[in-house]
Amino acid sequence: MNIKQEIEKYVDENDQIYLNDIDIDPKLIKAIMINEVVPADPNNDFYGLEDAAYMETTIPLFQKAGIEVTNIQDILSYGIYLTNAIKIPKSETTISNDSIEKSLPYLEKELNLFPNVQVIMLMGDVAKKCFNRITKKSTKRNIVPAISTYKLRNTELYYQNIRIMPSYIMTGKNILIEKSKVRMAAEDLAIMYEIISD
Repeated sequence: MNIKQEIEKYVDENDQIYLNDIDIDPKLIKAIMINEVVPADPNNDFYGLEDAAYMETTIPLFQKAGIEVTNIQDILSYGIYLTNAIKIPKSETTISNDSIEKSLPYLEKELNLFPNVQVIMLMGDVAKKCFNRITKKSTKRNIVPAISTYKLRNTELYYQNIRIMPSYIMTGKNILIEKSKVRMAAEDLAIMYEIISD
């Protein structure tokens, strides 16, 4: 199945929106990692060029978690799908509410494509906010409480029998500076991998 084409069957095509234009079998995906926002250049995204900027921080994070990967195909082969919450590149340092509103229908449809997901990792506050907005429609409450990620990390959260794991952002130059967050994200990744490997 082509992810982009499948989403566009249900949600109108929009030139501003960047979707993952890849072919995968959604039934093989056991975990989804939701990053913050698409890069300005799609070649720098997870499924872009081999030396894409997003993979420069993502691959070392997996390796730090003890998961042997060298490229995006390795990650997919473990049943792990990477995507972005916000499908419109950001033009400022913060993400506008308009970008969130425009992106949510695409993200919601994307998440619904995968019937066998056991874990959803929310990589950063934007991913948490978007996931809460989507799930609140059916639960009438926030799945992820509005408290600091480090306080939530040892709490087991679930949505429809799927383990929800709030963690830290996995892309961008700042991640390399914040060593403690990298360490915690790698620990979270290792837990996710253990769950889907059982």
